[in-house]
Amino acid sequence: MTCPTMNQAIHAQGVTVESANDAVGPGARPYRPVITVATVAERDGRFLMIEEETRMGIRLNQPAGHVEVGESIADAAARETLEEAAWQVDPTAVVGVYHWQSPVYGTYVRFTFAAKPRRHEPARTLDAGIVRALWLSYDEIAAHPMHRSPFVLRSIDDYRAGRRYPLGLIASL
Repeated sequence: MTCPTMNQAIHAQGVTVESANDAVGPGARPYRPVITVATVAERDGRFLMIEEETRMGIRLNQPAGHVEVGESIADAAARETLEEAAWQVDPTAVVGVYHWQSPVYGTYVRFTFAAKPRRHEPARTLDAGIVRALWLSYDEIAAHPMHRSPFVLRSIDDYRAGRRYPLGLIASL
């Protein structure tokens, strides 16, 4: 008797796997935790945020996304910030690693980095689904009614509390 691979089992349920973490299709839910990255970039007391289209409508988030094959977790965070907010940033520290089990979308693990804004590329086209990038105060973020996930405010709260871990905490082998 042959044992189906994970992809065969997923496809049998009408779900397609587009990357190591993403399952899409009717009722799709990833079968393993989704690994994501994000940056907390602060400038003049304001934080770099994005508004993005989601399945639940427009939501507020830090620039965030997925790690691509062959890149480090910190490099992924910097790349996602450029793609989603048109800002080049330098990750300077790990703010936190967070685990969340969404009641709708599955389990997420997020690596959040403090990042220094280096250069804006205003002519750059933002990723599909990104409505705009904007700089908001903590109070504006806290008062916003539609955060993408609990990661959003928790990451900024930890950043403001001074939580910083060396980038070397995450070893690429």
